[in-house]
Amino acid sequence: MSAEPASATSRMKVVVCRDLGPDVMPLLRARTELDVVVWPEDRACERAWLLEHVPGAAGVLVMLSDKVNEELLDKAGPTLKVVSTMSVGYEHVDLPALAARNVRLGYTPDVLTDAVADVSVMLALMAGRNAKETMGVVQRGEWPNTSWSPFSFCGPQLSRPSPSSTRTAGFIGFGRIARATLARLVPFGITHALYTTSPGSAPSPAQDAQYTRQFSLTSVRRAGSLAALARGSDVVFVLAPGGAATRHVVDERFLRQMKRTAVLVNTARGTLVDAHALARALREGWLWGAGVDVVEGEPAVGSAHPLVQEPRCVVLPHIGSATTETRLGMATLAANNLLAGVFGEAMQAELDLKGRT
Repeated sequence: MSAEPASATSRMKVVVCRDLGPDVMPLLRARTELDVVVWPEDRACERAWLLEHVPGAAGVLVMLSDKVNEELLDKAGPTLKVVSTMSVGYEHVDLPALAARNVRLGYTPDVLTDAVADVSVMLALMAGRNAKETMGVVQRGEWPNTSWSPFSFCGPQLSRPSPSSTRTAGFIGFGRIARATLARLVPFGITHALYTTSPGSAPSPAQDAQYTRQFSLTSVRRAGSLAALARGSDVVFVLAPGGAATRHVVDERFLRQMKRTAVLVNTARGTLVDAHALARALREGWLWGAGVDVVEGEPAVGSAHPLVQEPRCVVLPHIGSATTETRLGMATLAANNLLAGVFGEAMQAELDLKGRT
């Protein structure tokens, strides 16, 4: 059912770009003041459908695949009060255009922190321990004919191999997900952590000391440069926001400075890593392996993609938040943000658009 019939012209229309399921949709449909119009299919909302139904809407709930730009906002018209996105990222939203029209933006941070941190550690383990390459041996039926040798299929372990050794985790971006990932790494014996943050933020030795105590590590400190982080890390986690400022922050120059035994993990945005440079780095042995949950240009990532072709690159189809609990939490938050925006109430998670015009 794509929409509930309006019983009165005073009802406010909200457009929802994906059915959020039986646990969440009643939050919207229970509000008799609303005319809820829902994309009726279990696939990405078609642009033509959205543009057809958004005129006159007070609110719209979108996914990462739905571009919120001048075209959509012009179609919606002056009735639009809020855009609610079921995502922590908002690269698909034209923020200045929203700010210029005084349209509020709700998003879903925090809810997916633990799920993405879990996948980040999983990818680090899979990349270091040659999971893709060795699983392929089993799946192709080659195991019975594969001779064992003392060092076959070996790779660098994530955990500290001896009490006298050290392990350093590097983080490009040190927000909630990065810190949750570091907390999961502590039991593996990680001893040091390096991180970078936005260029405009000043180094804080006091903050570094607080992080060191919080995680009970030998040291947690802000790296002097990306090059220093690349050179000093045994595993690098890319967890910075997307956007023009961070596009290809991991490029050929960065990759050439990584340890040959190091692993790169990207669970943030595909645009942060130059995929072709990474494929070459893996092919030529600049680093050991990589695990990526996001790829630039996704979902147009087929079997011929250079990263998919690399035996030491684990590629997942953007499943970082894909736990039942997390997606339910994100959907619930997105619905509640939509309701708050439509009725002029405080949102649980609203992006401040001041100064974005």
